Amino acid sequence: MVLDDARVSWRHATVRWGGRSWVIEDHGSTNGTYVQGQRVQQMEIGPGSTVHLGNATDGPRLILSGGGAGAGSAPGVAAGAYSAPSAMGAPQAPHQQAPHQQLPYQQPAAPAWPQAGQQPQPQPQGWPQPQGGPQQMPQQQPFVPQQPGPQQQAPHQQAPQAYAPQQNPAQKVPGPGPGAGAPQAHGGDRSPTTFHQLAVGRVMRIGRALENELVVSDLQVSRHHAEFRALPDGRFEIRDLGSHNGTYVNGQPVRQQIIGPSDIVGVGHSTFRLVGDRLEEFVDTGAVSFSARHLTVTVDGGKQILKDVSFGVPEKSLVAVIGPSGSGKSTLLKALTGYRPANQGDVLYDNRNLYKQFAELRQRIGLVPQDDILHKELSVRKALRYAAKLRFPGDTAEAEREARIGEVLRELKLDIHADKKVTSLSGGQRKRVSVALELLTKPSLIFLDEPTSGLDPGMDRDVMQLLRGLADDGRTVLVVTHSVAELAICDKLLVMAPGGSVAYFGPPEEALNFFGYETWADVFSAFENYRDYDWAGRWRGSQHYQMYAADLDAVAPQSVHVQPPPARMQKPQSWGSQLWTLMRRYVSVIASDKGFLGLMVILPAVLGAVSIVIPSDFGLTKAPKGQFNQDAGTITLILVVGMCFSGAANSVRELIKERVIYERERAVGLSRSAYLMSKVIVLGVITAFQAVIICAIGFSTRELPEEGLVLPPAAELCVSIIAIGFTSMMVGLVISSLVKTAEKTMPLLVMFAIVQVVFTGILFKIYGQLGIEQFAYLMPSRWAVGAAGATLDLGPGPGHTMAPWDRKNPNDTDPLWEHATSQWGIDILVLVALGVICAFVVARLLRRHEPEVMRK
Repeated sequence: MVLDDARVSWRHATVRWGGRSWVIEDHGSTNGTYVQGQRVQQMEIGPGSTVHLGNATDGPRLILSGGGAGAGSAPGVAAGAYSAPSAMGAPQAPHQQAPHQQLPYQQPAAPAWPQAGQQPQPQPQGWPQPQGGPQQMPQQQPFVPQQPGPQQQAPHQQAPQAYAPQQNPAQKVPGPGPGAGAPQAHGGDRSPTTFHQLAVGRVMRIGRALENELVVSDLQVSRHHAEFRALPDGRFEIRDLGSHNGTYVNGQPVRQQIIGPSDIVGVGHSTFRLVGDRLEEFVDTGAVSFSARHLTVTVDGGKQILKDVSFGVPEKSLVAVIGPSGSGKSTLLKALTGYRPANQGDVLYDNRNLYKQFAELRQRIGLVPQDDILHKELSVRKALRYAAKLRFPGDTAEAEREARIGEVLRELKLDIHADKKVTSLSGGQRKRVSVALELLTKPSLIFLDEPTSGLDPGMDRDVMQLLRGLADDGRTVLVVTHSVAELAICDKLLVMAPGGSVAYFGPPEEALNFFGYETWADVFSAFENYRDYDWAGRWRGSQHYQMYAADLDAVAPQSVHVQPPPARMQKPQSWGSQLWTLMRRYVSVIASDKGFLGLMVILPAVLGAVSIVIPSDFGLTKAPKGQFNQDAGTITLILVVGMCFSGAANSVRELIKERVIYERERAVGLSRSAYLMSKVIVLGVITAFQAVIICAIGFSTRELPEEGLVLPPAAELCVSIIAIGFTSMMVGLVISSLVKTAEKTMPLLVMFAIVQVVFTGILFKIYGQLGIEQFAYLMPSRWAVGAAGATLDLGPGPGHTMAPWDRKNPNDTDPLWEHATSQWGIDILVLVALGVICAFVVARLLRRHEPEVMRK
């Protein structure tokens, strides 16, 4: 068919019989092929379908007319003639038939109400009737091609698949999928973006820099990323050039590897496949399909909290997930993103298994949790700068990062708020900033968890319209929400039933009719009142299921074999660069928090001043011969316990308040040890500064010994106070990594401080008490008092400061207080060792908040 229009390419598209319906396939045309206003690569069409070539509104138009055609018919039988834009014909007769004439498959009659034992329950208001109720499809039924052979004579033996005009074929994934055979570089029959010739002996370098033979304009790609080598023996090799985000073969990071025709090489958003001596490149621009097949999650005890969930998401679409509490929405989101892989089933990103290729595909997925994934104390631009610094390769120039930040700010209309603190923004604007942070790396697939939670209806609409715009711009967006006010702007709706099964998947405008209610409040009430009803069975017996999910369910469920994490997970930045960026960001956050800065100075000053109130005739020195200075022990206890409290208070909330941020950044390559070390260094400096304040005030009015063991007495005592502050700070990090909410940190902090008071060894005799002495070895305050006691010569030994516990035994004092250099060194080393042990404990506890496929 020749069309005389400049917008139509020389070889624009093909209309062919696909076995069960007619299919139009675009052949990489310049201006595109459009069905119902959407640009398509390949789509099923039927009588009444309208196809535009070159332009979605006024391009040359094809109208298909006539009944279903057999497989052997020529395309001209089903395809109507080309008509001018103004000559749109009326719908043909088959499109006006009654629904029961068009759909030979009749939906089985579902029970009118759930059964409870042998007693029938009264039918709830609005419950769908088995005959003629809302459970039937709307009057405008989709076209169903005629099925030749026995299926026409006995349609009840096998229900033919219903054709859905809005359905994108990419969401139907028949066959075993990529998990069973060789991996696929692209979904469906997508054409390569470009071709590159590989001659024998030639080296083709890939990177962002212009001097590369193959230039990839992607900030996820290093300037000199990798190179293809055509070896003399005819084989081809891929070699990574020390890239920051890594080079992947079949989803796994490699340094150097021979590749063949079945291998897929991933570099940033591009994938490459070897076809003969030609290299085909596929650029992921966002037009990707996404599907879940038979997802089942089982927890300890064998209870299933997600049951056989299957659905397909077309490319460039907005999908909403709703359901009552306990329906598994959060579990589903974790399974779809790879944070907590399902025990059974597959998640396919453009026909590639997400679980097996998570190391590569994680860079193409954005996740916006319910809580904001940014530091609210920073300005919008500064928060995005630090995020870009952590996520982009280390060789990315500052100008490149700033340009990308500017693009995202303008796209989300945040440029006018760029220099405002995040705390000063409204709830909807803060959610936009969280989305902006994810858009920095241009993900093709974006997940959002309750983005409208806590927002008023106006902001709710703004956020949903923002997501609609993201999908229209070429991304696939899936949002889990409780709000049902703006579901109409979504392309598809997934409704989860109590227990974690699918109750409905399809167009949102047909959902209420499917359930037979007028409002979503009635639907959710039915879920609550009939929790034991087989909602999944009702869904699988419906015509909607045949249209939107039957093909996915046709594939047998498979157990998940999660690919173990590679020995060295690729990181955008080196360890040192990440540490420096994290430290700078943490200092910026602290500097922006005036309240914390004030407390950081006031708390040690008050604690130091409290120690001055204690009267002491001899200060911190020995009393005259025949007397003892018990006040020295009391003053030491106050200073040590005060520093314990101050050090732990510095850190006890620092990990829990950033948990959501850490989870997300860890998933995109943040080093766990660099993150922890940034906290230790910054908080360690703050704690040391506070220790100096406590010592300066606490010792200012006290007489000190003339000599110390290693250093001057004041400096030596200050080292002991700094050491106890460091160890207490590490204990605070342990508490912060243990608790689930920030509110639980304060009771644990108070308990920690009180326990330290008891086990200092000042209040009662600890040594020699079986069980108590051994337990006290774990208390930082005991070793800190021991180090200070060694400097002050609290005892034992001749002329010691503290009175013995047994007056008849002058040396009956704590052996940790011995006035000896070796004992002081042991006390300090044990304090530091306790802090290091706490650091290892924190590192292990942080693993709980990472994607399971990344834990190692």
